[in-house]
Amino acid sequence: MPTSKYKLRELFKIASEFNSPGNGIIVLDDEYVRQNRKIFVQLVCNFRYGREDDEMIGLRFQKELTLVSQQVCPPQKQDIQLTKMQERLLKKLGSNAYPFVMQMPPSSPASVVLQQKASDESQPCGVQYFVKIFTGDSDCDRSHRRSTINLGIRKVQYAPTKQGIQPCTVVRKDFLLSPGELELEVTLDKQLYHHGEKISVNICVRNNSNKVVKKIKAMVQQGVDVVLFQNGQFRNTIAFMETSEGCPLNPGSSLQKVMYLVPTLVANCDRAGIAVEGDIKRKDTALASTTLIASQDARDAFGIIVSYAVKVKLFLGALGGELCAELPFILMHPKPSRKAQLEAEGSIEA
Repeated sequence: MPTSKYKLRELFKIASEFNSPGNGIIVLDDEYVRQNRKIFVQLVCNFRYGREDDEMIGLRFQKELTLVSQQVCPPQKQDIQLTKMQERLLKKLGSNAYPFVMQMPPSSPASVVLQQKASDESQPCGVQYFVKIFTGDSDCDRSHRRSTINLGIRKVQYAPTKQGIQPCTVVRKDFLLSPGELELEVTLDKQLYHHGEKISVNICVRNNSNKVVKKIKAMVQQGVDVVLFQNGQFRNTIAFMETSEGCPLNPGSSLQKVMYLVPTLVANCDRAGIAVEGDIKRKDTALASTTLIASQDARDAFGIIVSYAVKVKLFLGALGGELCAELPFILMHPKPSRKAQLEAEGSIEA
């Protein structure tokens, strides 16, 4: 199956970016058409949960699941509603072009990959999708490399249209053999943020103790939970800011302050263990979005759960210790407008 690698990669840009059904076109060589060879298309989900270098004989830290499988050539009798893009391409590419449509299962997880060190060339851990096109007698045949095309795509989970409850928390700390307490109130301006958006962290400190606040630190932490492992949970600080402005905060004083944080992949591109969205080699890859789960019973099906939280820490010196407050929030992509989708289709057709 020859010449269609470039075109296939371009045609699948819409599906990978906008999470729409996989509308594509396959262009076959004349020899395949004359021989009436059977051509199959499969949507495959690959979940790697361990290092490739640690695999031994009979042990693989990888699961591969075929989500959709269909025969494209010779065409089967089925109703396929072609898009305008497919109709134009069929006219342009001729009789050796065959359309196909694959619907991503709604319960399938979003694409997530754990970033590796620059020197590590092994396959990264995470959930990845690819479209597999091959020739064989049936869709269960083992495909050969010479007659197989694999195209990586991304599944993106988009943000809800409505904001949730504004995050707010109040924590207090009292001290042994000391009167009064230290109070920290933290509020975010909203619950849902889009990638690249500035997070406003509103901080209010009321010092009714006899301790002194020497420094304030605010940070964004990314939580990663590899659900197959009991101890597969870890956190990474992906953005932070420290300040001593208004400090030392003496007993009986109060302080109100706003700190701004912007979590981006650019600031963490060289750090291993950061969860990113899809292929880490792509220039437009972003931090992995928050994983939204309808039910906790469905956690195992997602493979990797990603969450975000803002953490604020007050430093009181060696004897006073620290006071921390934490607020979870949602970080996701906004759903693209219909205009953006049409523009993307137009760029592919061109």
